[in-house]
Amino acid sequence: MTGRQQPSSPRPSRRTQAARVVCTLAAGASLVTGCGVLPGNPGGSREPVTVMTWAPEGTGATNMPGMPAMAKAYARWVNAAGGIDGHELRVLTCNERNTSAGAADCARLAADKDVTAVVGSYSQHGNAFMAPLEAAGIPYLGGYGITEREFSSFVSYPVNGGQASLLAGNGIQLGGECDRVSIVRPDTITGDAMPELLNSGLSKGQGKSDSGGGKAKDIRAAEDATDYFDSAQKARENAATAADGCVTAVLGDRTETFFDSYRRLPDDGGTVRISSVLGSVGQPLVDRTGGSKGVFEGAYVTGWYPEAEDPAWQPMRDVIRKHAFGDDSIDPADPGVQTTWIAFTALKSVIESVGKDTISSGTLSHALDKGAKVDTGGLTPTLRWRYEDMLGSPGYPRIVNSEVTFQVVREGQLVSLRDGFVDVRGTLSDAGRSA
Repeated sequence: MTGRQQPSSPRPSRRTQAARVVCTLAAGASLVTGCGVLPGNPGGSREPVTVMTWAPEGTGATNMPGMPAMAKAYARWVNAAGGIDGHELRVLTCNERNTSAGAADCARLAADKDVTAVVGSYSQHGNAFMAPLEAAGIPYLGGYGITEREFSSFVSYPVNGGQASLLAGNGIQLGGECDRVSIVRPDTITGDAMPELLNSGLSKGQGKSDSGGGKAKDIRAAEDATDYFDSAQKARENAATAADGCVTAVLGDRTETFFDSYRRLPDDGGTVRISSVLGSVGQPLVDRTGGSKGVFEGAYVTGWYPEAEDPAWQPMRDVIRKHAFGDDSIDPADPGVQTTWIAFTALKSVIESVGKDTISSGTLSHALDKGAKVDTGGLTPTLRWRYEDMLGSPGYPRIVNSEVTFQVVREGQLVSLRDGFVDVRGTLSDAGRSA
C-alpha cells in the first residue's frame, strides 16, 4: 500500500457563506435539496458543522432516496438534543442522478460550500466525485461502498467492506452449498469486478462448488433493462447442470425485475436455489413479491450488517419514528438507510472526540487518521481508520471492516443463517492480488 497524501493545511472556514444554499445550479439543474438550517435548538456557541449527503433519486437505474432523507432526520434528532457536542449539524443533500456528471457536480458543490465532510452517500461514479473531494481535502465518510475508489482514496473512510466484501462473502456462502453457480450482474465497469470477487469466495467455501472449475458462469445484463428473461434462462440452464445449482443476481434496483423474469421460467422442480446480496435483495422486496409464497423463499443473502430486526437497530428506528415525519422513503431495512445511520454515528463520535469549537474538514480528517474509535453498538466491529487498521490489499487498501453476515429467507423473513459476522479479509486480499 502506498503512502497517503494529506491536505497541506486546513482550508479557511466559510461557514457564514454556507448558511444559506442556492438550491439550483447553472442550466437549471436542481441538485441540492433540504438546504439551509434544519430545525433544532443546539446549545452553546460552537460553530455549526455543515455536511453533504448525496444519492441518486428519480432515475432509471438504482435509486437511494432514503439516504439523504435519513441524513436530514438524523440532523433533526441531534439538533433537538443540542447538536453534536454543541455544534449545530447542517445537512445539504444532492441528487447525483446516477451519472458521472451529476456525481462530479455534487462533489464540486460540496467544495464550493466548504462542507466539513460528505457523509453516508451513494454513487457508482467514484472516479468522477473523488477527485474534486481530494482537491478540496473533504473526507468522504461512510460511503455506500459501490466503487473501488471508496477503498483507495486518501479522503475516504468506509464503514463497511463495500460491494467487494458482499460478493466475496456471497461466494463463501454459496461455496458450501452449490455445485455450480451462475452470476447475473450489470454490464458496467462496476459489474466487471463482480465475478472475480464471487469466485474468490467460492474458492474459500467448503469445496462443494468444484464442477464448474470453482468459477461462476458470468452473465452480463443491462442495468436498466425492463425484462431479463434471456439472462434468467441462461443462468438457470447453467446452474441446472449440477445436482445443487445456484443463481445469484446483483443488479441493484433491477434485481426485482430479474427475479420477476426468473419466476416466469418453466418450473424446474426446485433444483436451483437463488441468491443475492443485501442492497439488491432486502426484506421490502421479499414482502412485496409474496413473502413465504414468493420467489425468494429459501434464498441466500449476504449482508454487511445484522438482520433488520436485530435490537441493535432500535436507536435508528426511534429516530426515524420521531424525526422523519412520516417520510416513506426511509425504510429501516434498507442497507442504504442503515449505512447512512452508521456513517452519521461515526461523524458524531469523531466530532465529540475532537472537542473543539470549530470543526473543519482538516480537523475531521486529522482525527480520523490519528485513530478516533467509533462504537456502532454492535452494528459493525469497532471502526478505526489508522494506517495499521486498513486491509492494505492492492485492490481495496482502505477497508477497515471486512465482516459480513449470512442470511436466508425463511417463512418470508430475512433471518440470520449463522450467528455473528464472517470475516472475508483473507478472501479480499487474495482477490486484490489477482486484480
